[in-house]
Amino acid sequence: MKTMQADVGDRIVIRRHKVGEPDRSATVLETRGESGQPPYIVRWSDGHVGYLIPGSDAFVEPADDTSNA
Repeated sequence: MKTMQADVGDRIVIRRHKVGEPDRSATVLETRGESGQPPYIVRWSDGHVGYLIPGSDAFVEPADDTSNA
């Protein structure tokens, strides 16, 4: 199993759990694990700052990813 890796500025997206519920996303402010591994300090899209250990429903969008622009 591959361990998640993220850099400061990347977005972590968590897939919705129910039909009609939106995905959630957060911007990585700080990495606490080795080599960009979890846990992370993140700022959620609503402005809340918190501690995140992502689950299997999460993925990283690199900060320089312009494919969704």
